[in-house]
Amino acid sequence: MTIAETTDQRFSRLAVLGAATVYEANGQRDALDPAIKPLDPTSRIAGRVVTVDLEPADNWFIHLALLEAGEGDILVVDAKGYTQAGPWGDVLTLAAQERGLAGLVIDGAVRDSQEIIASGFPVFTRGVCIRKTTKVQKGRINVPVSVGGVLIQPGDILVGDADGLVRVAATDIDTALASAEHRELKEEDMRARIREGATTLDLLGLTRP
Repeated sequence: MTIAETTDQRFSRLAVLGAATVYEANGQRDALDPAIKPLDPTSRIAGRVVTVDLEPADNWFIHLALLEAGEGDILVVDAKGYTQAGPWGDVLTLAAQERGLAGLVIDGAVRDSQEIIASGFPVFTRGVCIRKTTKVQKGRINVPVSVGGVLIQPGDILVGDADGLVRVAATDIDTALASAEHRELKEEDMRARIREGATTLDLLGLTRP
């Protein structure tokens, strides 16, 4: 087994465990603003991020960033929360799929939402807007960005699904995965005991008022 295969398996397991479990198990920190939601609520992502610092209503540097991103990467775009223009649409979605990207997270808006959903490419966005963008403003690629109120570094890990998005520092992936798997086993045991008649008060050591 190669290192790349091991990393891919870690990401797959994080995606299956889900954002809420990873968040709870990894110190209850770095959950992104819940206003950033998947276009398709069945979407699940986990992968290493390539960041883009973007001027609102311009998408020149998104096109450039796609050349820096590769197989399994998540493109994370700081569009300053601006939702009155859609710098990402179906053409960029196809370009991202051809490069093997795992998904897009944008603190801004997208367009062509139904085409994106039909493509199966996971997109997490603050909004949807048909208004056009320009291609003249310089941005920055692979720099620290603030997305959904969380500081994200190039190379960090994002886990996302219908429950939300959570950041995991690149150096914490093994710890986060182990903690999330432990929490999942604990919750599976709780579910089994509830089916056997235990109450949540019993399991959590709570008392009646």
